[in-house]
Amino acid sequence: MNPQPPEDPRAEEGRPIGRRVVLGTLALGALAVAAAPALQRGTEAFLGAASGKDPTGLTGLLPNGGGFRYYSVAASVPHRGPADYRLTIGGLVDRPRAYTLAELRALPQTRLVKDVQCVTGWRVPGTPFEGVRLSRLLDAAGVRGTARAIRFTCFDGTYTESLTLDQARRPDVLVALRMQDGDIGHDHGGPVRLYVAPMYFYKSAKWLSGITVTDRVEPGYWERRGYDVDAWVGRSNGRTDEPTN
Repeated sequence: MNPQPPEDPRAEEGRPIGRRVVLGTLALGALAVAAAPALQRGTEAFLGAASGKDPTGLTGLLPNGGGFRYYSVAASVPHRGPADYRLTIGGLVDRPRAYTLAELRALPQTRLVKDVQCVTGWRVPGTPFEGVRLSRLLDAAGVRGTARAIRFTCFDGTYTESLTLDQARRPDVLVALRMQDGDIGHDHGGPVRLYVAPMYFYKSAKWLSGITVTDRVEPGYWERRGYDVDAWVGRSNGRTDEPTN
């Protein structure tokens, strides 16, 4: 019996792919696309829950599908929703008030798409945020002439931030209700967070609950630990990051 000649590898490369294989591959691809949002939500939920119980903070180093890290300076953060969320505005204003979530959603909304830049170096490009311009809420409250700054408090009971009054009135500073084209979830600082587009992300306080108009800047949580009070991207903390676009 004559031995069979070795198979030419080029014959395998040129062998036609069957119709069933093509259809099966396309079906798997479509399934992956359809499942991706659910898988990302699952990943976000897992990492968010884990970070809340992680005393080491190591889970904060893990990005989710959207590129964000999970981080909180509080041991745990309560959940707030439409029934019990309130955003209070007070201090040096003529008309202090508290907004419900429904009242904030009923106000004119502004959408911004900017890069998010963390002072530790990671960036999430082209991130949509939507919400109420902070300047609109300040105008509605009637800021007094002696006002110079804003202090922000959060319902985690720990985090604080600040802006000068001029910074707070910029059109790219939002009381944000939506992020990445969806309502802001608890793990991303929802239902309402601050979004200060031109500054490093530590200025965009999560779980926002209070806006107090003051006569001077009060350094926030990280500023009391050495971070710059004016956190312009590319111009603070000795970094050379490109400004957000």
